[in-house]
Amino acid sequence: MPDESRLPPHVLVLFGATGDLARRKLFPGLYHLATEDRLPSDYVVIGSGRHSPGTDAEFRDQVRAGLEEFVTDLDDDIAQGLLERITFCASDADDGADLVKAVTAAEAELGDDVRRLLYLSVPPGAMRPLISMLGREGLTERARLVCEKPFGTDLESSRALDATLHEVADEDQVFRIDHFLGKEAVQNILAVRFANGLFESAWNRDHIESVQIDVPEELTVDGRGSFYEATGCFRDMVNTHLCQVLGFVALEPPVHLTAEALRNEKAKVFEAMRPIDPSRVVLGQYEGYRDTDGVDPRSSVETFVALEVFIDTQRWQGVPFYLRTGKAMADTRRTITITFRTPPMGMFGDHAEGPNELVLELTDDARMKLDLFTKRPGPVMDIVTTTMTLDMGGQDPADEPLEAYERLLLDIMRGDQTLFTRSDEVDRLWRLVDPILADPPPIHRYRRGTWGPREARGLPGQRGWRLDDA
Repeated sequence: MPDESRLPPHVLVLFGATGDLARRKLFPGLYHLATEDRLPSDYVVIGSGRHSPGTDAEFRDQVRAGLEEFVTDLDDDIAQGLLERITFCASDADDGADLVKAVTAAEAELGDDVRRLLYLSVPPGAMRPLISMLGREGLTERARLVCEKPFGTDLESSRALDATLHEVADEDQVFRIDHFLGKEAVQNILAVRFANGLFESAWNRDHIESVQIDVPEELTVDGRGSFYEATGCFRDMVNTHLCQVLGFVALEPPVHLTAEALRNEKAKVFEAMRPIDPSRVVLGQYEGYRDTDGVDPRSSVETFVALEVFIDTQRWQGVPFYLRTGKAMADTRRTITITFRTPPMGMFGDHAEGPNELVLELTDDARMKLDLFTKRPGPVMDIVTTTMTLDMGGQDPADEPLEAYERLLLDIMRGDQTLFTRSDEVDRLWRLVDPILADPPPIHRYRRGTWGPREARGLPGQRGWRLDDA
């Protein structure tokens, strides 16, 4: 079992500690890291926010309730060990004096080599004032700042946030977290591509006809109506999760598998993306969205996006990338479909249907499927489609993949920025999507439990979306 005890002591300050993300992901993530002996031997967690949940004991009770809800087979001893290290200190954008005292006292107990980690799980509107307060109070000195998406709400606000961050910290201190990049299956895209000559030699415009990145969700926005009204599907998913996955699919081989080399190549992909054609963007809103608490009864906020993008590099010139995501859809999937060009099939007549497709399922139990043509058994040369399925999980039964937030929390403590988003990436993606958000195409209604509005069905051409037939 891995031992991370050589990590230096840490003081982790979690803003938004009573929020939904902390309850569902961050505290369970810390618990799971503790069960695997991946946390530093000495650490303290200080929850913070404007409103105190009560005494430290009452806050710990809240955290424990979250662990009991979201952790299977909770180990009481490990949970208690984590809870004993957790306290709460109220703070806001105007006053961080008590928080400074709490951090200073915790660091004094942990020794000279202690590291400071500031995790900002707060709404976009609260991010800049909070960062400014941390700078004024001196808390950003030698600290790592973790910012949750969205990184602003448009190009202007994103640049203002970036300027505020760089007033108080250097870029190498900033960890912009996009949890999709923490998924084991997303990282496996790099292994599938670069460790296999079978794929990398064909991973280009000469052999690939199109790419689909499809992330539908069955969930509605119930309980998140106010957030979605302020954010929408495009900001929530497209220029963050889906474009980051696109970056991994499309980047050139980095010289080294380091944070700088990998992010340099990903940034080049985004810089080479062609301006988005509004006529190739379809927006939708599911029926019943306007009845959700926190949603304007006349809302025009999109809950569905499908679009076509192109990357004008030598490798990808002319190859369309189709991105689709939405709420209240027919299934919950995270699927990349690589469609290969069809070779001349004259010798087999019209028996072979459709092209070869490589399908990557970006789930916790990741799978890879490859559609091939083979001969049907019998006396006639009849061609049929055969699907080869590969399990992309560990071959060793002891291999346990880390959940996305667990992996990213560990990387932050290690100081590894490989799976985090850099400021130039964020800026370029906002430059691409800002014109669409400023003058969006019409919103089309769609029924719950479907694949979205019919206007999007034919966006990838006659074959349509792979998942429509799943």
